[in-house]
Amino acid sequence: MHTGTYFDIDWTRDGKFVGFAGFPYSIDRSPYYQIKVPVCRIRNGEGASIVLMAGNHGDEYEGELTLLKLIRLVEAADIKGAITILPAANLPAVMAARRCSPFDGGNMNRVFPGNPAGLPTQRIAWFIEHEVLPRHDVLLDIHSGGTSMDHLVCSLMETSREAERDAKALKLLKAMAMPYGIIADNGRDSPTSMAAALRSGCIGLSGEFGGGGTVTPRTMALTGRAVDNLLLALGITRRRYVSVEEARPTETQIVTQGPQTLFVYAEREGWFEPAVDIGDMVEEGQVAGWLHDLERPLEAPLELRFRAGGIVLTRRLHTHSQSGDTLINIAQLG
Repeated sequence: MHTGTYFDIDWTRDGKFVGFAGFPYSIDRSPYYQIKVPVCRIRNGEGASIVLMAGNHGDEYEGELTLLKLIRLVEAADIKGAITILPAANLPAVMAARRCSPFDGGNMNRVFPGNPAGLPTQRIAWFIEHEVLPRHDVLLDIHSGGTSMDHLVCSLMETSREAERDAKALKLLKAMAMPYGIIADNGRDSPTSMAAALRSGCIGLSGEFGGGGTVTPRTMALTGRAVDNLLLALGITRRRYVSVEEARPTETQIVTQGPQTLFVYAEREGWFEPAVDIGDMVEEGQVAGWLHDLERPLEAPLELRFRAGGIVLTRRLHTHSQSGDTLINIAQLG
């Protein structure tokens, strides 16, 4: 009653089933309360299998809305293989419209592999890594910049340092046909979903599909394209469900993330005025923006410059900033 996960969907049955994974968590207003994370399982015979996940962070909506559409549109007869859909993986964070859970402050993408008897975010992460991922070939964990950040739309894979596995991952990343693709190298001990996939034996794919705590027609179209293209590439579906086919397919430009020289930080409190936007190409020494001080009207703003060249990957959306906030992050063309 007090620990463990309650889950009543049979992984081996063909058909379409929608239910919940329940995580007991006693609270003031409900001693036997369960956090009920929605799960959709669609299976039809043998074939490739994939986990489609959104809501790892609660304020990133492109994936959440796209996966809800997919749940409504796809039936078992439409596929070959299996799809498991988690449209609101960290449900407390989703319902609170926050990056982290209001119950425990947990950032789910920093707590893998989790703990089955831990705090709610740890329990959900443990369930995903130990019960869900090992049953599948591929994970697609859909992200965006969330409330505080805008992000260049891109797909992402985590290198495993295994040539055959990485070749398969890169092929699937390119099949998603996003404008840009990132090959990350955070290691198998990282507390992220991509490392969880690596430890679980499946191919981990992710991506950033917008930001600002909102969605746009463009970001929804790109998210739908990534999901449909990946399902088609795996042979699970035979047609598109949440996107339309491009007249001319996009060729993904690989970019790389790197050292701290690619970040522009606030080193004091201030109000940030950017000089560039996401997608802009910048050079070393170029002005990144200005940090103003509204309490000192006569003081000239602090000019911030890039320490390296590349493409603007992220930009902070909140103008008011404190020391330590990332204002801009760039990537370099691979």
